[in-house]
Amino acid sequence: VHLIPVNPIWEDGLNPKSRKKIMPELLTEPPAIDPVYEAYVYCNIPSIAERSMEGHAPHYFKLVSVQVLIRHGDRYPLYAIPKTKRPDIDCILLPNRKPSHPQLEAFIKRMSRGFAAQMDGALSNLPRYPSHSFCEMGELTQTGVVQHLQNGQLLREVYINKHKLLLSNWTAKQLYLETTGKSRTLQSALALLYTFLPDFDWKKINMRHQWSTIFCSGSCDCPMRNHYLEEEQRRQYSLRVKNNDLEKIYVDMAKIVGVPTRQLRASNPIDSLLCYFCHNVSFPCTHTGCIDMEHFKVIKRHQLEDERERQEKKLYFLYALLATHPLLNQTVNRLQCIAEGKKEEVFVLYSAHDVTLSPVLSALGITEARFPRFAARLVFELWQDGKRPKEHFIRILYNGADVTFQTSFCKDYYKHSSKLMCPLEKFVNFVKRDMFLVFNSTSYYDACRRRSL
Repeated sequence: VHLIPVNPIWEDGLNPKSRKKIMPELLTEPPAIDPVYEAYVYCNIPSIAERSMEGHAPHYFKLVSVQVLIRHGDRYPLYAIPKTKRPDIDCILLPNRKPSHPQLEAFIKRMSRGFAAQMDGALSNLPRYPSHSFCEMGELTQTGVVQHLQNGQLLREVYINKHKLLLSNWTAKQLYLETTGKSRTLQSALALLYTFLPDFDWKKINMRHQWSTIFCSGSCDCPMRNHYLEEEQRRQYSLRVKNNDLEKIYVDMAKIVGVPTRQLRASNPIDSLLCYFCHNVSFPCTHTGCIDMEHFKVIKRHQLEDERERQEKKLYFLYALLATHPLLNQTVNRLQCIAEGKKEEVFVLYSAHDVTLSPVLSALGITEARFPRFAARLVFELWQDGKRPKEHFIRILYNGADVTFQTSFCKDYYKHSSKLMCPLEKFVNFVKRDMFLVFNSTSYYDACRRRSL
């Protein structure tokens, strides 16, 4: 890493102090993939307070809106390894059990009491917090709750305590909350909200239900999006069948559990094995042997190689552009309204899945980002220039790291500007126009029906 002094000329003509920008230049080949390390990152085990870059801006800038897209926290597997005992994990919340949080006990009490929140459709029938002595498939764990209690506390310290985004008399119209219809996403949203807005009035909470995991709302009809997704799935399959090490591992594991190899492969064993790994539970054994760390490493390494190839190929990127346009368009429209003076929906929370965040990152051009870990957060900040109130800028942060200038639409802006943010109009132009250029189209509707390859 080289630290290069930069002497920008400010727009007001003043000559500022020399500032240093970190300009990474890789002088060596990137290190080999370490599947164990990457698995630990993915688990996101709650530990010490996280350092983050949220809320950083020149003193004369005013924060006027924050939109947050989260992945749900740690969960029980969605799939089981055939003919093995499922991971023995308790989903009852216990404040004296690690990992814990100072607000966990109060959160449990608050969620267990009756309330008058407005919940769309099926959301009203979902539990507000996990409560099973033996976790159900896909259920949020105590770790998952704590992850989002930490997220909410971190965001509160920055956006409420420091920047006063919402005052103590905030109203329901200042929030926009939306979640998919899974208990793990609803519970993750409530955990984050509890520490972000402690002791909130339930009557101010209006949780909207989103049936689509890509949050496409009323703009989900897109034939070419489905085409690119199918092509991407064929790419995944092709990479998998060419991996001899992976096939040997599947054959070996299938013998251990006593099922055909194809059945084991179909059960997506990495999802279950990650749960064992994240919760420090021994991998399953049968009378013929045990699944061990070497099995796990090979499968996890292939998953990481697949993610790397996916970013290099065009198929997933084309899918991502079409999959995320409705959500990004909604985001841009809201930011434009706020920039024009609207005081509603200044804090937005979308509680979603890895299949929501991953295409958003790809569509924005943030190709170096890791696959969304448990409780990942992607934040869009809107700032007003105090010296030129009509000018607005955005910052984009992923798990606390500023990735604004990794985006395809603003990656060159910082080279010729003293502003450490991106003009809002660059984001607007990208979503309204430039997203469709690769399809030789001028609109989402046309791109959804025009084959570009």
